[in-house]
Amino acid sequence: MGQRVSFTLTLQLALFLLLCLCESYCAPLIGTKDSVLMEIKSTALAPDISPSGDTQPFIPLLAPSPLTTFTNNTVPILSGLCTLNFSAAESVISITATDCWASFAPYLANVVCCPQFDAALVIIIGQSSKYSGILALNRTHSKHCFSDVEKILVSQGANDNLQNICSFHPENLTQASCPVTDVDEFERIVDSSGLLAACGRIDPVNECCNQVCQIAILDAARKIALNGMSNTDGASISPDLSRRIDDCTNLVLRFLASRLDPSSANSVLRGLSNCNVNKVCPLVFPNMTDVVKECGSVISNQTSCCKSMESYVSKLQQQSFLTNLQALNCAASLGMRLQKANISYNVYNLCHINLKDFSLQESGCLLPSSPSDATYDKTSGISFICDLNDNIAAPWPSKSYAPASSCNKTTKLPALPTATSSQSDHCTEDLMFTLLVIFSLVITMLL
Repeated sequence: MGQRVSFTLTLQLALFLLLCLCESYCAPLIGTKDSVLMEIKSTALAPDISPSGDTQPFIPLLAPSPLTTFTNNTVPILSGLCTLNFSAAESVISITATDCWASFAPYLANVVCCPQFDAALVIIIGQSSKYSGILALNRTHSKHCFSDVEKILVSQGANDNLQNICSFHPENLTQASCPVTDVDEFERIVDSSGLLAACGRIDPVNECCNQVCQIAILDAARKIALNGMSNTDGASISPDLSRRIDDCTNLVLRFLASRLDPSSANSVLRGLSNCNVNKVCPLVFPNMTDVVKECGSVISNQTSCCKSMESYVSKLQQQSFLTNLQALNCAASLGMRLQKANISYNVYNLCHINLKDFSLQESGCLLPSSPSDATYDKTSGISFICDLNDNIAAPWPSKSYAPASSCNKTTKLPALPTATSSQSDHCTEDLMFTLLVIFSLVITMLL
């Protein structure tokens, strides 16, 4: 009986030690995660960020929960005058509503929301053309259909001002100046099998460099644009022809969307849009008078210079999430503006300005160069993945600066972060070691 009681007490002690050590090993990770989520929830709509803030663990960013716009979906009242087949693109519409979720849409506009909204419109018309045989809508029809799409998205939680956020209008659904809208006529002019071979499936990184699909699309758009014109050689491209080619490009994309399933079409369209998204810096740079005053010529007061820089960067942080390549381009753009304003010293290095400081959010979130879609979970809400976890110094541009690109071998992309999954694995490994120690202790005490 004494041995049985002793064994029970020893086992209880072992379990108690295990529980304490589990809390010791894992609590910092869990506590940090919870604190970051609280910060994100409180600052998602009105961020106030310091460039020199501490780095945070690499975790998805979550929107406030509960999400009434998702849990209480409304049934949209449609016009009844649009003949597009919305059900054929139901999954894509759902992705778009999540990517353009009400509060986050303005901040995710240039990298996720608007490219996805554009893709959804292309896919809806493309899928419907399989039955209508037409790759564009007339002006009257486009107004009804555009309004219906907006209502459907809003009913699923999307922002109700996407038309202005993304600068999309009903005219985007028409043929504009493109002379061909009929699918049969399109296929008589364009080598559709070659187009599908080039664009049926693309590598999102390699496509931005070798442009196989983009060249095929441009070639098809050019052939359509020249249809019916007297000078089909196209020796010189007038402004009117250039605009025609741009308009016909939209119809080529719709044709592609009609020949691919919605999911594949969405992947292709988003991959193509990412090539353009990463070429530019979408930030609007405010007046730099204070920075020039404090940091221009010879810097007499480092503290004042850095305060003005931090104040300036905090204004940029209220604008938009950026991809890592966009952040590199924004850092270079601002650096060149500062240099033109007679600031020759590397103030990024002096004031510890990092790449993540150009993007919105207190956790310094930079999205991957090929940003993933936002996701919705009933428990945690809206989340999207950030690419960086550490403080990557913003590069001060040289005179020979070239825009950052994944195709540029001299561009050093920021290192990938340590994910929470690997942190969890570390915790698990420590617990397994602890368990073995305690188990050995129990056996020793019983012998």
